[in-house]
Amino acid sequence: MLWFTVWAALVLATLGGAALLGLSLWRKAKALLAELRTATETLEQLEARIAELEALRADADTPFEPALVAAPDARAQWRSVRLANRSSRHIRRDRRHSLTHRRWERLLDPTHPGQF
Repeated sequence: MLWFTVWAALVLATLGGAALLGLSLWRKAKALLAELRTATETLEQLEARIAELEALRADADTPFEPALVAAPDARAQWRSVRLANRSSRHIRRDRRHSLTHRRWERLLDPTHPGQF
């Protein structure tokens, strides 16, 4: 009688585990199908947008040609902006260095103990 009870418990536990595993797999499969449905809808929208953009590109009068070399006036303008930025950075750096130098001089000056 004891063996029958042990085997019955083992069989029932196995069936219960299989049922839980099957339920988990079913829920995961449903979630996967829902995500696939969403991905399919998104892909259809993307294909429609690609077709729309290709139609717009085909309707363009002049094709797009990238300029690999900038015009001399644009380069001169960029150069002037770059020089202005560089000079403002140098001015800020020089101010910062002078403030730091003054602080160190005051710190190391024996006539002004502990003052910044």
